Amino acid sequence: MSHPFPRARWAALAWLGIWIPTYAVVYGFGNFVHVCEVAVILTCAGLWLGSPLLLSMQALNILIDLAWDLDLFWRLATGRHLMGGTEYMWDPKYALGVRLLSLFHLALPAVLLWALRRLGYDRRALGFQSVLGLALIAGGRALAPESNVNYAWSDPFFHRSWGTAPAHVAVIFAGLVILLYLPAHAILSRLFARPSPGALATTVPDALA
Repeated sequence: MSHPFPRARWAALAWLGIWIPTYAVVYGFGNFVHVCEVAVILTCAGLWLGSPLLLSMQALNILIDLAWDLDLFWRLATGRHLMGGTEYMWDPKYALGVRLLSLFHLALPAVLLWALRRLGYDRRALGFQSVLGLALIAGGRALAPESNVNYAWSDPFFHRSWGTAPAHVAVIFAGLVILLYLPAHAILSRLFARPSPGALATTVPDALA
């Protein structure tokens, strides 16, 4: 059986070869706890393996990327941030080339939708990605409060903490699933067919599921 992404998988590998070392040096390895950064790595892994499950899981993050894109363009148009999250794109302490690497947020939704059009959307993605999201939020709690990775210390709307660490993590997790993952799952389930049995059987992550 031919690989579903014969060229894209090599492009994904080349991207990781540039992006991971650059981000590790400039932002530190703690940056890879971010949901968005993990999405990049798993999307590239999904393209390399031809895995419907990995690609479907990361497609649930599309609304996060679109929010980032909206804030970026809002800042370009008005000089102000709509929601925040892209402030570093205007921070001169980071080299312009490094900041431009973050434009993966613009390309990732299109890449994922293109991949799902070829392979289909795996409905198990909601459960798997929800567990991963919870782990990443809890992981963000282990990092410094000022970094507020995955909003593990302060929510993005009211900028406050919701009680004890377990309570706050539960609130952020509920928001992630209810506001982002469930709507994305519903839309993707309507747009794309289920993967073929052959596609599910030929990928390592699916065989372990």
